[in-house]
Amino acid sequence: MKTEEIKQLVAQFESAASELEGVECWSARELQELLGYTKWENFFKVIEKAKEACKNAGEEEIYHFPDVRKTIPMPKGAEKEIDDIALTRYACYLVAQNGDSRKPEISFAQNYFAVQTRKAEIIEQRMLEYERVKAREKLSQTERQLSGILFERGVDNKGFGIIRSKGDQALFRLNTQSLKKKMGIPDSKPLADFLPTISIKAKDLAAEMTSLNVQNKDLKGHNPIEKEHVDNSSAVRKMLLDRGIQPENLPAAEDVKKIQRKLDGDDKKVLKESKSAKGKKKK
Repeated sequence: MKTEEIKQLVAQFESAASELEGVECWSARELQELLGYTKWENFFKVIEKAKEACKNAGEEEIYHFPDVRKTIPMPKGAEKEIDDIALTRYACYLVAQNGDSRKPEISFAQNYFAVQTRKAEIIEQRMLEYERVKAREKLSQTERQLSGILFERGVDNKGFGIIRSKGDQALFRLNTQSLKKKMGIPDSKPLADFLPTISIKAKDLAAEMTSLNVQNKDLKGHNPIEKEHVDNSSAVRKMLLDRGIQPENLPAAEDVKKIQRKLDGDDKKVLKESKSAKGKKKK
């Protein structure tokens, strides 16, 4: 298949997409023509196979293949409603996989929707990584703020480190070193850099509560502030346990600094490609 043919098919498939309740989808009736099927009956059999594949994959068939009605023009300006099916991108991928691969349109669609589905997965993964990086940044900001508040109330950096460690022990039921060993985190690395997002947010919430209560209760000195932070960390732990989450048993995540470098590298690559594309257009 030549480059121009591929570009034309990409344009056709993308222009055929629409939205149903905020979800990108394709009309099965329109996709039938794009995939080179002349008879609806034959194409409907392919859709039935795709539905079966959807169920076997553990996905909700009703979400990916909802029945809809389509209005088509008739002679003399009349209109007629016919049965149609709204196909999500994933449904289109399954339809293509179950179609007649001898058809060049099917071969194209198999690759087109496979790539587009993969793009969605990549975006989702990037969003999760971005959320974790931002959660880690937020925890650092909260701890800096808490450290400043505690310094004004007679707690130095060494004391803050002890209070933070006691909070970790209350939250995870393990001291920092034991938790690092359990999760396989190097001794020289910060614990929070390897925690999953929910654990980072749990630590942040406990620190935010301590920061607020130290001021509201006008706490001063190491002991009362340490007790406050331990109590808050224990309260956050109880909330997690009530929802069936045992934070010390969650697996370690990838070093958040490595994730940040990866995201920064992706951003630089996109920027470079964008500048290159603009340069070509000017020429």
